[in-house]
Amino acid sequence: AVLVETTTGKILFEKNAHEQRACASITKVMTLLLVMEALDEGRITLDETVTSSYHAASMGGSDIWLEEGEQMSVDDMIKATAVASANDCAVALAEHIYASEDDFVAKMNDRAKELGMKDTVFKNCNGLDEEGHITSAYDVSVMSCELIKHKKIFDYTSIWLDNLRGGETQIVNTNKLLKTYNGITGLKTGTTSQAGSCITATAERNGLSLC
Repeated sequence: AVLVETTTGKILFEKNAHEQRACASITKVMTLLLVMEALDEGRITLDETVTSSYHAASMGGSDIWLEEGEQMSVDDMIKATAVASANDCAVALAEHIYASEDDFVAKMNDRAKELGMKDTVFKNCNGLDEEGHITSAYDVSVMSCELIKHKKIFDYTSIWLDNLRGGETQIVNTNKLLKTYNGITGLKTGTTSQAGSCITATAERNGLSLC
């Protein structure tokens, strides 16, 4: 665990902060960071269309059951990834921005190095259990603090309940703190057999922002 004051980066509390562990869908913090950076750079737009590949549709785990060839806007793909932790949408976004998920994952690892995340190795973009896919509480805080510099992400991570596919698919946020914690703004949960249950949470109260 680690607790950080986001504006200064000061660590307020830590416990085994550099212990390398499986991280489940907290992985998607880096995925969403690269997506937000691609938006800022104008390489993608929120209203452009993403087409699901067979690979993306085959992910399993938490997903919105994309079908091969199904099309959805970048905006809705981000929403599904951030709110419902959709593994299929995370991969579809990765393939949309780069030529393949492998190329996207290579960029995830490059970005991790740029941010000084020395405990992290990404093997995929959605956090499904895979040998050698590891990070630490400290590194999660680093990428989380970087992601929330993109204030647009809170438009997604603060959603409790929403719909996709013209109302046909309902999504509920995996972050239950949205219903119980005063000031919560996000950010991402994760659960797999190897990782157990994990969360990176962001909150702001009385001008104090924590991650």
